[in-house]
Amino acid sequence: MNPSRFPALAALLGFLLHLLLARTGATDAEGTLSLPLLTLLFVAEFGFVVTAIGALLGGSALLQQGFRPFPALVTAACALFAVGFALAGFNLWGRTA
Repeated sequence: MNPSRFPALAALLGFLLHLLLARTGATDAEGTLSLPLLTLLFVAEFGFVVTAIGALLGGSALLQQGFRPFPALVTAACALFAVGFALAGFNLWGRTA
């Protein structure tokens, strides 16, 4: 796979996984969960790792190739998705007690 395409694929996967977390009630503080808690924690962690790597690779490409609007937007989306997955994971982790 071409490494320059990874950030776009990571952003797309991050969007789909965020939709999954939203549909299962993982993003609501008091919502009922429609999937097991451990599964949702795994989805949040996997989404964080993939989108964080996408943000790092995208940022590295921006530094090497110079600023271009679309790669910069994809890199920013990956970074925001990574933050969202981290917050969703912390929120889910608080439900374990």
